[in-house]
Amino acid sequence: MLRSLLLTVLILFGMPAYAAEEVKAVQLYTQDELIRMIERNEHLDRVVMDRCQLVQDIEARAEVLKVPAYQFLWGDMLAWGVCVDASPERGIRFMEDAALQGLPAALEQLGRYYANGKLVQKDVERAVTYLREASSLGNLKAQIQLAELFIAGNGSPYDFENAYHWLYNAITDDKKTHAKIAECLAGLEKLMHPKAVRHARRPLDS
Repeated sequence: MLRSLLLTVLILFGMPAYAAEEVKAVQLYTQDELIRMIERNEHLDRVVMDRCQLVQDIEARAEVLKVPAYQFLWGDMLAWGVCVDASPERGIRFMEDAALQGLPAALEQLGRYYANGKLVQKDVERAVTYLREASSLGNLKAQIQLAELFIAGNGSPYDFENAYHWLYNAITDDKKTHAKIAECLAGLEKLMHPKAVRHARRPLDS
């Protein structure tokens, strides 16, 4: 099925049918591998390193197969003009599609963009919504950003305990990140009742 879908896409792009039939659907990396690249912020570099030869393959997986990690990759490529003409509006739409499927990286990036007004109009309320969802899925970058927004005076006090809970249970071997977590926890404690802080220190699986 994958091969037939890709052949259809290639023919629509103008490749003759006989040439398209010779194309073999080769998945260069799985969604899990792509997610790891996204988490390390290496996904766009990988596309460039592959000399932009995979654009149609990526587009097919995003537009036809609707694979969340590929939707995010394709959206990022469109947003910043990597190997394709820049189209920020389409790029954000594909990131939103990936976020709707629950991809933490897409939720985190959209939250960050709305928090900072990058490519979109600044909207802290929407940023909190995206970052809260990414945080609940274990995205550490989102958890830190969410705590920073709360400390800056945004969001609802009802969310402080969850934000503290996620960060208190976060695990990292990066010293700078560890220090940032400690800073965020201290900031959240100032906004919370001591009883709420004690409850937030429960284990994740409790």
